[in-house]
Amino acid sequence: MPRQVFLYDPPDRFVAGTVGLPGRRTFFLQASAAGRVTSVALEKTQVAALAERIDELLDEVVRRTGGNAPVPAVAPGDVVDTAPLDAPVEEEFRVGTMALAWDGEEQRMIVEAQALVELEAESEEDLAEAEERLLQDEENGPPMLRVRLSGAQARAFAKRALDVVNAGRPPCPLCSLPLDPEGHVCPRQNGYRRGA
Repeated sequence: MPRQVFLYDPPDRFVAGTVGLPGRRTFFLQASAAGRVTSVALEKTQVAALAERIDELLDEVVRRTGGNAPVPAVAPGDVVDTAPLDAPVEEEFRVGTMALAWDGEEQRMIVEAQALVELEAESEEDLAEAEERLLQDEENGPPMLRVRLSGAQARAFAKRALDVVNAGRPPCPLCSLPLDPEGHVCPRQNGYRRGA
């Protein structure tokens, strides 16, 4: 089956957001342009890692270009997006693999999110080989969301993504696990139930 690529170059909007209550949230990346909207589901840790890596890559671009790249140090106020996800949120696929790159000629950040695919193999070597073939197969690989962002858009995405991740349940001051409204069993307290 031919690979389905959801390309946004550039998007009108590219954000991370959630659906649901803290503790039961589903995280999404959502891109939109010209009336099209694509939403892909992913894990909270993937959102956090993506945002952190975007910031690190942008910092590296600024460092290597001596500050000549069109990349702001922080997210500009005029591109910060705090609006909720566009409704209805319809999941195209669940993200498995993500990739980042900087296109120096176009001065754009490229974000790719590929669908989660289960591979069967008899050994670790066979599995690694199958994964590599799948990632390199441009025609028949898993569905992919590919977004090209300006430096300002990428900074704004990273800021919002980290804000969304941190907007969940507060961490326990002792063990850093999330606190539920009714408290949680804290391993640092030998199972003593700690209130919120």
